[in-house]
Amino acid sequence: MTGESWKLGGDLDVSRVGYGAMRLTGWPQGRRPSRDTALAVLRRAVELGVNHIDTSNYYARDGVAANELIRSALHPYPDGLVLVTKVGSLVEGPDIALPARRQTGLTPDGLRRGVEANLRSLGVDRLDVVNLRMGDHGHGGSAIAEPLETLMRLREEGLIRHLGVSNVSLEEFRLARTIAPVVCVQNAYNITNRGDDALVDECAEAEVAYVPFFPVGGGFRPLTTRHLGAIAERRGTTVAQVALAWLLARSPNILLIPGTGSVAHLEENIAAADLALSPDELALLG
Repeated sequence: MTGESWKLGGDLDVSRVGYGAMRLTGWPQGRRPSRDTALAVLRRAVELGVNHIDTSNYYARDGVAANELIRSALHPYPDGLVLVTKVGSLVEGPDIALPARRQTGLTPDGLRRGVEANLRSLGVDRLDVVNLRMGDHGHGGSAIAEPLETLMRLREEGLIRHLGVSNVSLEEFRLARTIAPVVCVQNAYNITNRGDDALVDECAEAEVAYVPFFPVGGGFRPLTTRHLGAIAERRGTTVAQVALAWLLARSPNILLIPGTGSVAHLEENIAAADLALSPDELALLG
């Protein structure tokens, strides 16, 4: 049900519709499902063919942690399940509320602590993919080279299989590829927010996966909302499913990680992989 697949890093065969675990914790703020529901969502995702789960050790609030839920629901992990995590300026938890100059997540020591925390909490010896998250809480001007070099050293130690980057510009992506074999980019992108069009295309040319967060977005332009609604009504689907299908049609290197705390909503998201938009519908959406 998860549609086509993509070779992440050239050797990890993942379905193009995955799952993002952040919503299970309500991090950084918001509602979250009960523990039983969270575990049921994760197990159902795998039952439906999801083999790409996005998470992070810093997805935790009030004692509820995404990595712990994943481990409780799915460990020992099924063959082929790819766990993608991230480290960076938010990794230190309490640092989130501090001024950028006092945050330690992007330092060599902070990045090592972040990688080791993900290894412990997920119960693995090596992380499949680690995204270096840039640009948070005043770190927009931080240089990507030094932290990426730190992660390369951790990769050489055997703690990381592949590296990705997150919240980066086109220029940072180009620089990152001179330092490390980048296998994915995780940025904000959706049918309304298309600022990364050039980056999506450059990633596709380089056979690098592009993984949009906020894939459904929100605050659609009135015309876009009307067109999405018209297509959804005609197809008997939801507006969110049409928005996800648009992303899958946008470029073959786009991988989706929509998050939800509902089994029913999870099933709707995964079903978007089976919604092939026609050329006329794609032209209508622009």
